[in-house]
Amino acid sequence: MGSKLHWSLILALAFIISFFPSHSEARNQAADQEACNPVDLRSLADFKAGIKVDTSGRLSKWSGNGCCSWEGIVCSNATGRVTEIRLPGLITTEDSIFQSEMNGFLSPSITSISSLQVLDLGGLISIGGMIPPSIGFRLPDLQKIYLFGNRLTGSLPDSIGKLSKLQELQLHENSLSGSLPPSIGNLESLNQLLLYSNEFFGPVPDSITKLRNLVDLDLHGNSLSGKIPGKIGELQGLKLLDLSNNHLTGEIPVSITDLRSISVLYLDTNYLQGEIPFPSSCGGQMSSLGFLRLSNNNLTGRLPPNFGCLVSLQRAALDNNKLHGPIPSSLGNLSALSELYLGSNRLSGKLPCSLGQLSRLIMLNISHNKIKGQLPQECMSSLHNLQTLDLSFNRLNLTSFPRWIAQMPSLSRILLAGCGIQGEIPQFLYSTPSPIQELDLSANNLTGILPGWLGKLTSLYSLNLSRNSIASNIPDTVINLQSLGVLDLHSNLMTGSVEKVFEIGSSFLEDGTLKHIDLSDNQFTGGIESLGLGSQASVNHLNLSRNYLERSLPNSVGRLMSLQVLDLSHNNLSYELPESLGNVISLEKLKLQRNKFTGKIPGGFLNLKSLDELDLSDNLLVGKIPDGKPLSQFPRSSYSRNAGLCGKPLDPCTNS
Repeated sequence: MGSKLHWSLILALAFIISFFPSHSEARNQAADQEACNPVDLRSLADFKAGIKVDTSGRLSKWSGNGCCSWEGIVCSNATGRVTEIRLPGLITTEDSIFQSEMNGFLSPSITSISSLQVLDLGGLISIGGMIPPSIGFRLPDLQKIYLFGNRLTGSLPDSIGKLSKLQELQLHENSLSGSLPPSIGNLESLNQLLLYSNEFFGPVPDSITKLRNLVDLDLHGNSLSGKIPGKIGELQGLKLLDLSNNHLTGEIPVSITDLRSISVLYLDTNYLQGEIPFPSSCGGQMSSLGFLRLSNNNLTGRLPPNFGCLVSLQRAALDNNKLHGPIPSSLGNLSALSELYLGSNRLSGKLPCSLGQLSRLIMLNISHNKIKGQLPQECMSSLHNLQTLDLSFNRLNLTSFPRWIAQMPSLSRILLAGCGIQGEIPQFLYSTPSPIQELDLSANNLTGILPGWLGKLTSLYSLNLSRNSIASNIPDTVINLQSLGVLDLHSNLMTGSVEKVFEIGSSFLEDGTLKHIDLSDNQFTGGIESLGLGSQASVNHLNLSRNYLERSLPNSVGRLMSLQVLDLSHNNLSYELPESLGNVISLEKLKLQRNKFTGKIPGGFLNLKSLDELDLSDNLLVGKIPDGKPLSQFPRSSYSRNAGLCGKPLDPCTNS
């Protein structure tokens, strides 16, 4: 009896409990039933209505009146108002990373959520619309705005300067335009400003120097013009400054040396002039600078003698300017330096022996300068970590290939073009300590043959022996170069059947590695019937011009679907042009002049919409040029000296 009563009480209790939710369930139900602020609710509903597609499925769960429990929404416990909207495009879980997308527009009613502190819609890819002009007036508490990686258009509203609490502003990778509003200098709490890869133009406002708390300032990839504000050095907390890829002019302000916390400084790809103003001394100036890019400008003067005082420098790119004078020996003090780019300047004198002290250096590019004299073997041979050495087109007059370079333990990219090297390709390149990946000995005085042992350089990706006097066939061992992506032998005395070249190449073309072939200006003979067979569709640049090629251009050329440049000019090719060539819609340059092609221009050539250079002159073509773009937009010279051709842009065809 007692046992039966015991179980009856348990069942009754369970029955009663089933009618009441757990404490956590009760709390969630209460949150769902508690309506959030009606203004916030309406604004979020408007935002949702503006989104047509949400691949994350988050917005589909927004239902009822309890918006504070919706995914991505955070409310204040004290006021119940919405304070955060966090719907980032990149969703990370323990198991996976998912890139979501919201297709639609940013509703301006979002500015009615007056207590909003964080707005994060970054990386949603397809959200369009404009940043609401009233954002600065109506959202006074905003601290963080993440609207990067969308499709926003229009300008950055001037009212943005009213957001006195704003700490982070990330609007990069959109299509914003216009100039930066001067009011941006009012954002004194701002510590991160990322506006790169938009279409902003006009000057960088001087008022930006008022942003005393700014740590990251990234405006690269816009169309900003004018000068860098002279007071840029007043941003004492700045660690990253990226103004690259704009249209900035004038000199680098001297005040930039006052950026004592700066770690990353990118001013490359502008129109900056004058001398490099830093460092002026070795008193700890810019002592944290680790990454410096000043390349692709019009900078003049000498490399500062105190350049070696930038003791934290890891990468320095000063290439493609107009710097002159010697390379300062102080560079040897940059013990942390791993990459140094000084190419395409007017530097002169000898390489300082102090370069041998850069024990961490992996990349050294001093190409296209006026460096002369002997290479300091006793110093440079100690660069045990050096992987890339580019001394091309200097006044070194090496005469022979330096054996000690081939003995450097980590060197895999050897670029000594235009250095006066004579004789045959040295056999000791076959046994380098580190497998050669790139070899450029072009524009030298090499003679002899292309050695068979080249096929043993199985890690070779790029081989450039152009503009020499090498006289031989291409050896069969080239078939072993499974990693080859660039083969450039143009302007030599190479002979043999070009058909054999493609037979040799068909093996390693199957992996799709070979992208660039230039065998022009040689003495190759035969036909090209195998062109385009197999997997040769990986090639995007093919130049066989100025040889002795014969017979037809085969239909299989239409299989070269990645081809961007095709140059078969100055040969003896004949027969009709293949219709299939019109299938190669990636073609940007087609040069077939000075051959013996006959018949009509195929109508399929009208499919070559990417074509911006065409030359069919000096052939035996006849008939009407197919009517339409792109063929009609090329000049008369593209079709000249084909006696039977007519139609735009040539004279109209007659009925006779």
